[in-house]
Amino acid sequence: MKLVVMGIMTVSLLLLLLIVFRKKIGFGWLTMFGTHLVLASLGLYLVNYSGLIPEVYIPLNPTTVGTVMVLGLPGVALLFGLKISLMG
Repeated sequence: MKLVVMGIMTVSLLLLLLIVFRKKIGFGWLTMFGTHLVLASLGLYLVNYSGLIPEVYIPLNPTTVGTVMVLGLPGVALLFGLKISLMG
């Protein structure tokens, strides 16, 4: 089973590298991804520890950071609304 998973991961990596180099995308997308990742994490950290909303804590995990990366500040509002509505 491990061999099959490792084979799939290897083929996926090779195909991704092929796309990056054939389309001349370069590694600029990696810088943009890293910037969005850092800004999303910083935004969630500021919401959690600023004290503006003391009763709400949004955990820093891949799901919440990914949501804020894709949606931006409305993603923070979405997570805040979900936290309030689901957890009370």
